[in-house]
Parts: sequence; structure tokens; C-alpha cells
Amino acid sequence: MLALMKANSILRRLRFCLIGTGVLSLAACEPSDMPGEAVDPYQPTSYIKIQHPDWAKNAAVYELNTRQFTPEGTFEAAAEQLPRLKQLGITIVWLMPIHEIGEMNRKGTLGSPYSVKDYFSVNGEFGTLTDLKNFVARAHELGMYVIIDWVANHTAWDNPLRTEHPDWYERDWKGDFQPTPWWDWSDIINLDYSQPAVRRYMTEALKYWVKEADIDGYRCDVAGDLPIEFWNNARRELDAIKPVFMLAEWEGRDLHAEAFDMTYAFSWYETMADIVAGKKELDKLVRYYARDFSRFPEGGMRMVFVSNHDKNSWEGTQFEVFGDALPAAIVLSVVGEGTPLIYNGQEAGNERRLAFFEKDPIEWREHPVGDLYRKLLALHKRNTALWNGGWGAPMIRVPNDATSKVISFVRQNDNDKVLAVFNFSSTPQRVTLEETLYHGDYMDFFSGESVTLAANARLSIEPWGYKVFVR
Repeated sequence: MLALMKANSILRRLRFCLIGTGVLSLAACEPSDMPGEAVDPYQPTSYIKIQHPDWAKNAAVYELNTRQFTPEGTFEAAAEQLPRLKQLGITIVWLMPIHEIGEMNRKGTLGSPYSVKDYFSVNGEFGTLTDLKNFVARAHELGMYVIIDWVANHTAWDNPLRTEHPDWYERDWKGDFQPTPWWDWSDIINLDYSQPAVRRYMTEALKYWVKEADIDGYRCDVAGDLPIEFWNNARRELDAIKPVFMLAEWEGRDLHAEAFDMTYAFSWYETMADIVAGKKELDKLVRYYARDFSRFPEGGMRMVFVSNHDKNSWEGTQFEVFGDALPAAIVLSVVGEGTPLIYNGQEAGNERRLAFFEKDPIEWREHPVGDLYRKLLALHKRNTALWNGGWGAPMIRVPNDATSKVISFVRQNDNDKVLAVFNFSSTPQRVTLEETLYHGDYMDFFSGESVTLAANARLSIEPWGYKVFVR
């Protein structure tokens, strides 16, 4: 029966074509119609071919530096804090590298977690494999998900692969093992991804942790330094085990197609930092959103942040970088397009650049930054217009009469609407909104008051201030 149906389908697609002699012949006018149908080259298709996990739709990410997160610096101690992270509004916990750290050419006393001695090991400083499994299981019980940091492009000098498979490594012009060129990463050496065996080994290592520890995906260090076809295949093999979430430390369109759910919005951070420092005008932020809208695929997720482990340790704390504009930057990171990230210690108002190669525990306390994140992430979770990627609504610019100082936009769908207005200047602004997109009845998110905004609405906004209206 199935064969007959296929035959009938083929016959329906055959056409009588006039051939050169004028004789009618039963032929396939278009070879692509026989028997497997070709894709219409003029029909739009989705650039993104992967399926994002449904639980990522309104997720916020929390980067957890196990060494500094608790006084004990262990998975077991960190697991006790998971209910607090849940209450903060976190869905995805990103654990910085969990593996044994190399000793050869180590930096500092404890070394960098990005210098991996063994991809199949657990760093004893943090606990055991059982402790890691328990951490993941506890997160799952709370409805949270765990991704781990993966350093695929280089290893520690004393990783056994260096002696067992020396041909798996890149060499410099002298023929010596090579750290990543131009960087001061003297504690690592680069793998050579022109070797198929390297790709197979690394893919099996990635699959191991999904199978063994039931993790939910990876944050991949400097992902764009590796061939994209490696990541594309790795994603297929990982998804065959369970649906995973993949975050790339990179800012590039191509990684979204078949490998990664989310990439870094480095440009957002740099733009915001420059505006706050007075190095750039607000128009640079407008250009960022314009480029992001045009260049990145619809449905792709971009991670926005005001701090992470690199920024905190090497460039400055959230307070050093953003100063009085920090609350506004945090609010925009949540209500604007992008998936918000919190680096551990932010919510406690950590004022230190955490040591990277030494033990330097966070001093935990209640802080207004934590209160702000908690309130915003609750809104992000329930307001569908603010959801991530294709689940959420795009930002639509609302013109105003102070565009050199104030940015305003709406995000809306059939269920929810958010109007946000930000004064990114050190002077108070009284701004008039233009056109009609913003018209309607709202609740002022921060005051709880009912507000009606109609034609030529004027808003007074303090220096580095913001207004968020929801309905």
C-alpha cells in the first residue's frame, strides 16, 4: 500500500513536456520533483535549525564560581544555596569549570579553572563526582538546570593527552607546544582541531558528563576559536542523549544555526560601559540594537550582563564600571532584548574584584542590587513579552524629543506589553514621547501606581533613571 501511494505521488508530479521534435513525452519537467522534493529556493526558511529547550523560554542564568561561592568552596556547600538562587529567579546555573586543574606552569596557588588537566575528572578542591551529581539532582528537584563550563580549545600542560597524543596539539614556528597566540595564557597549550581524533575525543568527553552527571548543557569557552562543524556535530550527538542548552562565549551569527542556543552580547556590555564613562553617545546603544536586530537570526538568544568572571576580575566590579548608572544598566539587561546573566556576588553587592587563582570567598549580605534583580526576574519570568529569543517580543523604538539622552521602547504581544524609558545621562530629563505605540493604561512597575499614557505624554526622569510600565 505504501509503495502504491509513493508511486501515485510521483505520477502526480510528472508533467507532459513538449520536447524539441514537437512530440509530447511523459517526463519530469523539473528533475527536483523526482522523487524527493527539493526545497523551494524562494521560500523563506528558519536560519536556526536546532530546537531550543522549552525551559529556556524565560530563563535567567547564574554564573557560579564554586571556589568563591561559599567559604567551603565545594559543590556540597553550593547545593545548600540553590533554594536561594531559585527564589532570586534563576533557572540555569552555570558552573565554572569543574575539572582537575593543571600544575605545570600554573598561575597562582590554586591555578586557573580554565587550565584543564583531565576532561573526565572532578577537581578535588570542589568535591567528588558524587557531590557534583548531587548538586545537579538538587537543582533538578527545584526545577532548575545546570550547565558546566567547557574548555575545548586548549588543555593544561600536564594533561595526559600531551604525552599520549602529542600530535593532537598545535605547534609554534619553533615546533614547540603553543599557548593561544597573542594572549598571556601561559598555563595552557592549544589543541589541533584539524585532527579528527581530537574532535572525536572531545565529543565523547562532552557526552560523558551529560550521561554520567545528567547535566543540561554547556557554556563553551572562546567557542568561535573552534571549527563550527565540530560544534554542529557535537550538538547533534548531545541532543541524541537529551535536549541540551548550549551557550557560546562568542559573538557570532553562525554559531546559532546548528550548535548554540545563545551567544554572548559582548557589544552590549562594551557599549553600555562606554556610554556611562562618557566615551560614547547614546546613539551607540541605538546602533547596537539596530545591528543586533538586523544581523542576528530571529529566535537566537543573546546573553546580556553587567558582570561576569572576566569582567569582575580583570576590568572592574559592577560598581567600578557602571557607577550611578548600575541600576539602569541592570534594568535594561532584563527588560530589553536578551537573556540576563548574574555573576555570583552581584546580588550581594560584592565590591571586590574576586581573585582568580586564589581562594577569595564572597561576603554574603542582603543588598539593594539583589532586591532589584529579584523583582526584575520575577517580571521577566511572568511577562511573556520579555521572554527570551523567539518566545519574547522584539523591542520597538518609541521616538522622543531627547534622543541624545533618553532611549524608549515598547515590547508587546497579544498578552503583555512593556514600555521602558531610560535616561542615560547625568542630568534630569523631562521627555515627551512621540507617535502612538505607547498609548494605553499601565501599572508603573516600581511604584505600583496606575498610569494612563496618551498623546504627547511627558515624563520626568532623574539622572541615570528609568521608568518601566507594564500591562
